[in-house]
Amino acid sequence: MYKIEAILQPSRLDAVKDALLEAGIEGMTILEARGHGRQKGHTEFYRGREYTVDLLPKIKLETVVQDELVEKAVSAISNAARTGKIGDGKIFLTKVDEAIRIRNDERGPTAL
Repeated sequence: MYKIEAILQPSRLDAVKDALLEAGIEGMTILEARGHGRQKGHTEFYRGREYTVDLLPKIKLETVVQDELVEKAVSAISNAARTGKIGDGKIFLTKVDEAIRIRNDERGPTAL
């Protein structure tokens, strides 16, 4: 099993969720986040004063999938999230040794 963590632009969330559901990945956790990568924010004017916005709004999506669904999930996320512009996001993969469903103690892939 692998945990997939994806940092996305908020405007791409619905497209990514739909793409994951089409790929057969149903369970996911969505978190609102703030951060920046290479784009390092931007400057804005508010009431005549300039200020720097260096932590941009992002979405962090997390899901755990079986080994055979990893490439399908990564492809779905990257294709749905890609705009071709800086700030599209990142995908991180982490090996998961065990998953346990709290309700009935199921373990392994059946707990997903």
